[in-house]
Amino acid sequence: MKAWVLHGINDLRYETVEKPTLSNDEVLVAVKAAGICGSDIPRIYRTGTYSYPLIPGHEFAGVVVDCGEVVDKSLKDARVGVFPLIPCGECRPCRNRQYEMCRNYSYLGSRRDGGFAEYVAVPAKNLIRLPDNVTFEEAAMLEPMAVAVHAIRHVTFSDTDTIVVCGLGTIGLLVLMFLMEKENGSSQRILVVGNKDFQWRTVEQMGLQQERYCDSRKQDVHKWVMERTNGKGADVFFECVGKNETLVQAVGTVAPAGRIVLVGNPSSDMTLEKNVYWKLLRNQITVKGTWNSSFAREADDDWHYALDKLSGKRVTPAALITHRFALGDLERGFQIMLNKEEDYCKVMGVLE
Repeated sequence: MKAWVLHGINDLRYETVEKPTLSNDEVLVAVKAAGICGSDIPRIYRTGTYSYPLIPGHEFAGVVVDCGEVVDKSLKDARVGVFPLIPCGECRPCRNRQYEMCRNYSYLGSRRDGGFAEYVAVPAKNLIRLPDNVTFEEAAMLEPMAVAVHAIRHVTFSDTDTIVVCGLGTIGLLVLMFLMEKENGSSQRILVVGNKDFQWRTVEQMGLQQERYCDSRKQDVHKWVMERTNGKGADVFFECVGKNETLVQAVGTVAPAGRIVLVGNPSSDMTLEKNVYWKLLRNQITVKGTWNSSFAREADDDWHYALDKLSGKRVTPAALITHRFALGDLERGFQIMLNKEEDYCKVMGVLE
């Protein structure tokens, strides 16, 4: 089969490799769509991964074409999405069915071979069946969708809360999309912060009014939020950037007893000056970390929640796909994201 194989930092090659050999509890998925995650770029070009050679890619969907010995054979030919985290099943979080916090997990695309290939070996328990009205491209976005859902479901909202979404990459845009779905398409309680003209055009197409969008290149975020909340500040602040400056911004912008949800992966060390720490104490701010998503093969987990909204056409993540490439041309997508030479949101590899 053909696959993109990472042999070392900045050494990614498109080559022919053997199809995966299945364990008893695995299936072979023929990949039909695979998205590039922002985390794939540093993994490929800067920081590397846990072992080599490795096929990256953890956002993908496809069709089951073969089954291991103990796998239910009715899965053959099933259209499936794939939860990429493979929990150990034995640690305390796993025993509590909090698999996203597993202490000894493996992971498709970073600790074992993933989706930038024609075929992937996947534990059968990591599959989610797709309704016929969900496309493979949409299903390949279930992973970032579930990450956004996981962040939102960590918060209990009141009817009067003002919500800020700061950072409009794929995850931030999906947080906004699901928040607006909760509000039946309204954005009247939502304020968003971005820093690109492309981001404004994207949220405008989602139905956000211009007065609810702050361009942090041109406006002081704290002042802008205060003006729109009558000096109170935000009740909930989703930090989807992962930079020290936006964390500090969040602390200074939330209202007393406000809540900050940390969503963005850190791009550098995060440090707090004394006066910022004082604000956390004096304003009794709640800071909530959120990581990955819940997948317990149950109707109320994050993946099934996201799939339910997707199949019901309550959310439209495919609108965020800006680039599509055949598998053999996917390096162009990696380079666009690495060098930021074009506006992009979700870059998708298509194998159909």
